[in-house]
Amino acid sequence: MPQPDHVSVLGVPDAATLDHDLQAIWQKCVEKLGFVPNVYAAYSLRPQRLRNFMAMYNEIMLSPCGLSKLEREMVAVVVSSANRCYYCLVAHGAAVRVLSGDAELGEMLALNFRVAVLPPRQRAMLDFAWKLTTESHLVNDHDRDGLRAVGLSNADIFDLAETVGLFNLSNRMAAATDMMPNREYHRASR
Repeated sequence: MPQPDHVSVLGVPDAATLDHDLQAIWQKCVEKLGFVPNVYAAYSLRPQRLRNFMAMYNEIMLSPCGLSKLEREMVAVVVSSANRCYYCLVAHGAAVRVLSGDAELGEMLALNFRVAVLPPRQRAMLDFAWKLTTESHLVNDHDRDGLRAVGLSNADIFDLAETVGLFNLSNRMAAATDMMPNREYHRASR
C-alpha cells in the first residue's frame, strides 16, 4: 500500500504564487535533487518561517563543526526513531545511506540504533540523542562527561544538543501536519 499522496494535510501553496526568492530555491532544488523536499513545500504555508527554518537547518546541519554531516544525519534518524516521525525517518535514513555508503545503517538506526556496530564516539552521541529526546529531564553531567570521554568538546556537545533539538521540532511539525516524505527518498542508495 503506498503512502498518502498529500504533502501536508494543511495544504501547500502553489509554487507559482511564492515570492521570487523561494521560487529560485525551488528551482535550485529541482536542479540539484530532482525535486523540492516536501518539508519546504509544507513550510511554504508560512514563507518567512520557511526562510527561518532553512537558515536554521543549513546552519545546524551543513555548517562546519566538530560533528560530521553523517553524524548529524545519524542523530536526525535516531531522534526521529524515538519520535516515530515517518517523514524524517525516510528522508534522513536516505541521507545516512548516501553519506555512509551503507544500505543497512539507515534501517538499523531507524528501527533499533543499538544493533548497529558503531565507534564509541558515535555510540555515545546516539545514546545522548535518544536520552535527550525521551528523557531530557534526566540529562546530567554524567552524560556530558561521557561525551567528553569519547572526544567531544563543549562546542561539539552544544552542536549535538542543537541537532537533537532541531529534529524534535521538525518531527513535531511533521506529525502535526501529517507531512509525507518525497517518494524519491525511498529509492535513494538502494
